[in-house]
Amino acid sequence: MKKSSKVSVQQLQLGNFVRLPVAWKDHPFLFSSFSIKQTAQIELIKNLGIEYVIVDLERSETPPLSTADISTSSPSTHAELHELKAHMDHYKAEQIDVQKKLRRDLQKTEQNFTRSIAMMRGVIAKLRNRPLNAVNEAKELIHSVVEELLTSDNLVLHLMGDAKQDEGIYYHSLNVAILAMLLGKEMEWDRSEIEIIGLSALFHDVGKLKIPPQILKKASPWTTPERNLVKQHPIFTIELLKLADNFPTAALPPILHHHEFIDGSGYPKGLKGEQLDKMVQLLAVVNEYDSLCYPTSQGKARMPYAALGYLYKQYKTKLNQEYIGKMIKMLGIYPPGSVVELSSGQYAMVMSVNLEKLLCPKILVYDALVPKEQAPIIDLEVEGLRIVRCLPPAALPEKVHEYLNPRERVSYYFGGVGRR
Repeated sequence: MKKSSKVSVQQLQLGNFVRLPVAWKDHPFLFSSFSIKQTAQIELIKNLGIEYVIVDLERSETPPLSTADISTSSPSTHAELHELKAHMDHYKAEQIDVQKKLRRDLQKTEQNFTRSIAMMRGVIAKLRNRPLNAVNEAKELIHSVVEELLTSDNLVLHLMGDAKQDEGIYYHSLNVAILAMLLGKEMEWDRSEIEIIGLSALFHDVGKLKIPPQILKKASPWTTPERNLVKQHPIFTIELLKLADNFPTAALPPILHHHEFIDGSGYPKGLKGEQLDKMVQLLAVVNEYDSLCYPTSQGKARMPYAALGYLYKQYKTKLNQEYIGKMIKMLGIYPPGSVVELSSGQYAMVMSVNLEKLLCPKILVYDALVPKEQAPIIDLEVEGLRIVRCLPPAALPEKVHEYLNPRERVSYYFGGVGRR
């Protein structure tokens, strides 16, 4: 059976999935590919001055009409069509404005994220020679993030750009800090506790700087001595932080024990259960999640939705299940960065999630006839679409992959739309 067919506009009927051979700017529809849901849409297509469209037979709920079945029913009046077209043109223009605002919000958030990465880079650079300055700057960064976290309404978690080469430690540390503070807020911790977990997360991996990079980047399995050396990185971090007497002592245990598991199978001390306080257990959950999404050379990266599912299923005896459940609730079933297929058959990527409306993520939709810089960023609920499944980026056709640009390194940052 053919996947698609060139069909006369006279043969269209409800349920046909069509691709319009018209430039995006020259029709009133939000997409150039869509399923026909109402008769008036067919008449609008006929009024575009085209004779044929492409019908995707696999995605259509019904086949096109045969020439013998072409309807002779009365079409909508000119006034009705004009009114509908005007309404759709207005809606499309509104959506373009909404998307421009969303892109501005994304750019603003990306700028804040880039500044935070730069501060993180500076903090780590100063840690050896000017440790007091490094810690003070880290405290300022965490304080400003927590201030926005606790005073902004409608927090939106956005997908950020890829990490630059050889800067994975900065992106990982900041990402873990952002997620840890968000999760601390979700757990209704007080401000001081959220700042402590943020500071712990920001510094939790700096001890890896004392490990030769050729070991950390090694593609083949580590030898036992190499693995044992890598497992010392929490201790190396504590040794570095001892140079700064202004580092809060309450932030040290989560750093030292962020690889400990509640069943005693972690490192460096093999602690278990009640020996691990709530901050240690929370940082362990977030660190494991981010490491699954962006592992060292020793592991295979998982998409965000797959990493959440893996944590839930495979770490039942190792990590705090309440925190995992809260994180799944916080990020949603399809966290930013997830590549998805929609009920319309289109490919899309989740760009942002409103933390108060998790079932309505904003998604960037692939449409071959829409310029990449104007690609529709839509609200699933508003458009009546749903996510059918998640996909690994490698499963995307090359042209779709280039258009959506799925991130190799999934990083998050948040923005708010108003202060309390």
